[in-house]
Amino acid sequence: DQLHAGIRVAHLGNSSVRYEIGLFRNEDTQLAAAGNFTHVYVERSSGKSVRIPDAVRAVLLGLQV
Repeated sequence: DQLHAGIRVAHLGNSSVRYEIGLFRNEDTQLAAAGNFTHVYVERSSGKSVRIPDAVRAVLLGLQV
């Protein structure tokens, strides 16, 4: 079997982005598995959340559904 994976931006906030992932078997259009995760942008030194950089936000907008 072949495994195909897809990812999309489900939500784009000021300092976080939630990704959704879908796994598909062979050429099936029905999901075999799905998941999600949230990435929060933080300042390393303080550990506090920070605004997503504009260049990154522009790329993420292209992946948003």
